[in-house]
Amino acid sequence: MKVHFIAIGGSAMHNLAIALALKGYRVTGSDDEIFDPAKSRLARYGLLPESFGWHPERVAPDLDAVVLGMHARTDNPELLRAQALGLKIYSYPEYLYEQSRGKTRIVVGGSHGKTTTTAMILHALRHCGIEADYMVGAQLDGFEVMVRLSDTARVMVIEGDEYLTSPIDRRPKFHLYRPHTAIITGIEWDHINVFPTFDIYRDQFAQFVNLIEPGGTLVYCDDDPEVRGVALANTRSDIAKQPYDVPPYRIADGTTRLLQPGGEVPLRVFGRHNLLNLTAARLACRTLGVGDGQFDEAIGTFGGASKRLELVKRSGSSALYKDFAHAPSKLRATIAAVREQYPDRRIVACMELHTFSSLTAEFLQQYGGSMSQCDLPLVYFSRHALQLKKLPDLDPEQVRSAFADDRAEVFTDSRLLVEELRRQPAAGTVFLMMSSGNFDGIDFRVLADELF
Repeated sequence: MKVHFIAIGGSAMHNLAIALALKGYRVTGSDDEIFDPAKSRLARYGLLPESFGWHPERVAPDLDAVVLGMHARTDNPELLRAQALGLKIYSYPEYLYEQSRGKTRIVVGGSHGKTTTTAMILHALRHCGIEADYMVGAQLDGFEVMVRLSDTARVMVIEGDEYLTSPIDRRPKFHLYRPHTAIITGIEWDHINVFPTFDIYRDQFAQFVNLIEPGGTLVYCDDDPEVRGVALANTRSDIAKQPYDVPPYRIADGTTRLLQPGGEVPLRVFGRHNLLNLTAARLACRTLGVGDGQFDEAIGTFGGASKRLELVKRSGSSALYKDFAHAPSKLRATIAAVREQYPDRRIVACMELHTFSSLTAEFLQQYGGSMSQCDLPLVYFSRHALQLKKLPDLDPEQVRSAFADDRAEVFTDSRLLVEELRRQPAAGTVFLMMSSGNFDGIDFRVLADELF
């Protein structure tokens, strides 16, 4: 099989390209720019384009498939060439679905918790010796790439993003996967550039439920009223519905412990949101025949997904965590988790406004009170990010007002943010860095060394 990738440097795209190369496919690709870690990883597997830019001559008539990335535009020269040749053009999720035909598909959807829940399922399946293909949105310990495709696995676990499929296909990605088991972890308005109202956004999840294969299962978070509403409003009688909530637990000596009929299960992760994710993963694994005892044994060794409440450094009574949280509900959940785990510590929480939605003035109001449980809320945004997203400038006072917290401090220069962090007493403090970006290049390990 010969496959060409248009915009091979994307986070998801380069992982799919590597997965196909490992499967024995002949893979080529193009992009106008590629950054690390994708650049280094593509080079390691011999897939890095010799030169950047779009080269229609690379799109040959003998290609079996062309995979189009979201980064490409509708007038991309390579796309136009593929269309003129009548080649089969797939979006990233379309091609994943093609590779998963004949497999049992578990698809994890939701506004938050997708990556961690997917990672928990994969961790448990590996522990139980169940081979699975997968697509997950973060690098996981013990997994070579973020995508695995094989001819032998009978199961595929997919993180189901609700964002658009490709420049020429405006469907949400998770509408293409047709799950046998679907999970909805939570619903909170996001991607307002695509879904301009909450009703439109919520409806994507209602459609997702309708795409479950007959005889399948919907696992849904009963703790979230929006998710519960979508689940209960669906009248399909050919699918099973499995609600879940926070399981019994206690925190002792800085460790969260599940309270199971067979005894306590100490966990390496913590936080109410992770206990919800864990329960969703348990129910999904049950559909594959994994018993609760097996799952508990596995989940006790799960250390978390990359950037999801990931411990960067601990020193005495000080600690620094990084987290992918950026939406209002994610900020609340992450800060609440740290507050519960460290009730006697001071929490300095920093978040970066980085996504299109978070940098949009009308959406900013959603952040009101989202950082109230920390001791010092710090908010950062880059004016360069606003320019790249072609958004109007934001006034720092406008941002501070949106968070509805008189303690909040707003920064537009990451160097000044670091200086403020250095001024904080480290002893007895937990520092929490939350962003889907990187605060314009802050190295968290170097920062932790400086703070402690």
